[in-house]
Amino acid sequence: MSSKQRDGAPRVLHLHSTFAAGGKELRSVQLINAFGSKLAHSIVSADRNAYGAAEHIAKGRTVRYPRKFPPLKGKPWPRRLRELAIAMKPYDLVLTYNWGAMDAVMAHTLFKDALGLPPLIHHEDGFNEDERRKLKASRNWYRRIALGKASGLVVPSEVLEGIALEVWHQPIGRVKHIPNGIDTKGFKANPPPDALRGVIKHEGEKWVGTLAGLRPVKNLTALVRAVSHLPEDWQLVIVGEGTEGEAIRDAAEEAGIAHRVHLPGFVSNPKAFLALFDIFALSSHSEQFPLSVVEAMAAGLPVAAPAVGDIASMVAKENAHYIARPNDEDSLAEALRALSLDADLRAQIGMANRAKARAQYDEAKMIASYRRLYDSALGGGVLG
Repeated sequence: MSSKQRDGAPRVLHLHSTFAAGGKELRSVQLINAFGSKLAHSIVSADRNAYGAAEHIAKGRTVRYPRKFPPLKGKPWPRRLRELAIAMKPYDLVLTYNWGAMDAVMAHTLFKDALGLPPLIHHEDGFNEDERRKLKASRNWYRRIALGKASGLVVPSEVLEGIALEVWHQPIGRVKHIPNGIDTKGFKANPPPDALRGVIKHEGEKWVGTLAGLRPVKNLTALVRAVSHLPEDWQLVIVGEGTEGEAIRDAAEEAGIAHRVHLPGFVSNPKAFLALFDIFALSSHSEQFPLSVVEAMAAGLPVAAPAVGDIASMVAKENAHYIARPNDEDSLAEALRALSLDADLRAQIGMANRAKARAQYDEAKMIASYRRLYDSALGGGVLG
């Protein structure tokens, strides 16, 4: 008897490398909230201390956190992989996310037929610092084998779609390109100066702002240096949490702008404060289809960022000139400088970005695509 028959709602197992409040995790929460009571969810994080995204799950959703689930990290020995496979058996659908859950994907492929495992859909959202310059051949090989019996491989960007097809050798029918989406409405046009917890925007100030995990791959020390070339009235506000806070502060001290760099930590609900920014900026070594850029566009902001992942094609054509060369601090600094000089230009670009976000990146389109994909894997008629 399946879990669907026992409980009425299919059981979905989510296996994450981390369930901290980052982009892929918050997208997963979006979908959990959107599907309501039609599914029952169990969430496992490879980092057993990282469950911050759970705070954003709406009330009334059935969610469990099976802390005794076999570890997602470790050597891929057959005994360990079999334990992972056995732990998947009670569920109706398994959703895995990024490299940190790839051993579970391998376990599913190896034991799917023998154990009668449920369908599995894998999600890839990009790469960490260790693969920002070049993908690791061993991981490419491992993915090719591990994904052999997956029902789907979801990617948010055209760049990752190409990698999945050409590098990981996935059949075209398995790869599903679903761009990230958000609720593009409701961003406050004129938030109060204290709308961002811990930082007040004083009269006469202008803000370059970003939403980013404080991780090496986000290259935030480069953003500090780029902002140091702007006039004294420009502040840098980095909203996020992570391990790089001290390095960012050190870079600000070295650049002589420590008094102009603010790190309020992670703050939920960017709709309430994002329009305090005058320019949204990224400096990442690697991105794919960052939700933060869509949020900035929906808030009516111009974007200065490197041309990594799909960023150059995401923004409106009016914004294209201010997308910098990858890993080029001078190019990013020049984009920021040009935008900082012209308030009318910033407003014009922001309006174009808002229009494109609402037309192409609203969450309704994304949720509908995931609904069709998950419903098909569950046999149909569940999420319709």
